[in-house]
Amino acid sequence: MMTVMVIFFLLIYGISGGITLYNRLVMLRNNVEKAFANIDVLIKQRVDEIPELVNIAKQAMTHQKSLLLELTQLREHYFTCHQTNQKIQINNKITNTLQKVLVLAEKYPELQALNSLYKLQKRLTLLENKIADRREFFNESVALYNTGIQTFPNLIFAKILGYQPRTMLNISVIDK
Repeated sequence: MMTVMVIFFLLIYGISGGITLYNRLVMLRNNVEKAFANIDVLIKQRVDEIPELVNIAKQAMTHQKSLLLELTQLREHYFTCHQTNQKIQINNKITNTLQKVLVLAEKYPELQALNSLYKLQKRLTLLENKIADRREFFNESVALYNTGIQTFPNLIFAKILGYQPRTMLNISVIDK
């Protein structure tokens, strides 16, 4: 009789531990999704500025068409993408390409003289600062999630549930 009770309590303990682990993994995943949803709004606003930047830059940077085309394609790809990890990777590419375009724009005095470029750079900088504020929270959520799915015994449940490591957002600085 005592053996049955010990087995029963061990079984209950194991089930409750499994439920606790499962709930923790779900919480970590949901925190990452929430953090990305908060930053996605700002990234979309920044991505919406790309057509104006391309139009302004076309005026003087005709030999940089491939860079402008790449930026336009990344913008389209961002809006058609639905997976968070892919959106993050696209955002990281957009950030790098935007930096290249803005650095090139500084080399063209006729572009710098345009008031519209100045206003656009200010808007992009403001958006980038807001993104940077939320990026820290997002990357922290991703780090906790990735650690949570890679530690034992969570690793077992994470593999069974198909949880995959998430990608962090690159840190960038757009000067101006």
